[in-house]
Amino acid sequence: MMNRREERVRQWFSMWLTKQDTGILELFTEDAVYIESWGPMYIGSRKIKHWFEEWNRRGTVVQWDIRQFFHKGSQTVVEWSFRNVMEDGREEPFDGLSLLRWTEEDKIAFLQEFGCQIHRYDPYQEGDVPRFRDGDARWF
Repeated sequence: MMNRREERVRQWFSMWLTKQDTGILELFTEDAVYIESWGPMYIGSRKIKHWFEEWNRRGTVVQWDIRQFFHKGSQTVVEWSFRNVMEDGREEPFDGLSLLRWTEEDKIAFLQEFGCQIHRYDPYQEGDVPRFRDGDARWF
């Protein structure tokens, strides 16, 4: 069962890397909930499919590497590294986790992403008073 679920996650990531829908409606339940790390939420496999097709006209996923899987009952957590390039040339690299809940038929009923900036630093590097980077915090 775990191998099948891991293959389904790999299929989902591969769809983004190739910009080809190889079975979104079969992968997600009709009423699946998908929550992106920065806020957008899509309800239903048809809405997830629409988002996938629309987003891929504006950007390209160039990396989505799986680091490891954790399984417990009907849930899976996937740790990954991600990078995309948007039409305007902006790159968005970040690390993340996805929490998935599966049906008995190994369809995704729920998927929530959690993101983490890759540009990390130690705010106490120069002493006891924190020195944070200038600028707005990213969208996480």
